[in-house]
Amino acid sequence: MTYTTGAAEDYLKTIYSHTEWQSDLITPSALAVRLGVAPSSVTEMVKKLAASGLITHVPYGPLALTDAGRLRATAVVRRHRLIETWLVGEMGYDWDQVHDEAEILEHSISDRLLEAINARLGFPAHDPHGDPIPAADGSVVREPSALLAEAAVGHAGVVLRISDRDPAVLRELAADLIGPGTAFTLAAPLTIVLADGQSRLITPAAAASIWVTA
Repeated sequence: MTYTTGAAEDYLKTIYSHTEWQSDLITPSALAVRLGVAPSSVTEMVKKLAASGLITHVPYGPLALTDAGRLRATAVVRRHRLIETWLVGEMGYDWDQVHDEAEILEHSISDRLLEAINARLGFPAHDPHGDPIPAADGSVVREPSALLAEAAVGHAGVVLRISDRDPAVLRELAADLIGPGTAFTLAAPLTIVLADGQSRLITPAAAASIWVTA
């Protein structure tokens, strides 16, 4: 029997998200920190998910999704990101306010309502933070990207995605009119020049949260 409670879906989504923009697999201890639960809770859930064929795991080793686990994870991610897009586009939320709301709603709305939201929004490809919205079949289209904090001075590109983990960073960037689609040149470490010639000094936390075209 496949184990897909709301809690199990949160685990799968977190495992998926951890490797979405970098390649290192997540460890059980890191998963416990990300979810804010006790290591013993992670141990029990990992056993259930592995027994259901949703993850692969060896004792004390990192966690990886199976094909079935990835399909389930992308379904939850799809719900989450469509809901975030709906809250910003239709309900007047700011992009730093939607994550927690989507965490609740993603487990409760029907597939029919989700697809109605998708159609209402015009079948968006990305959420407000620039994260790609998986298709219903689990496929994801993602552009080659680089972390701004690791880009060389002189790099010219476009902002693709901004992590939503820190709402304060999102508010800071919104105030500076920086978001997905913003064209820029990295003039110096932590200094970018926008297409209109204006310079922006960004914090190290912001630079570590922004993915740009490679």
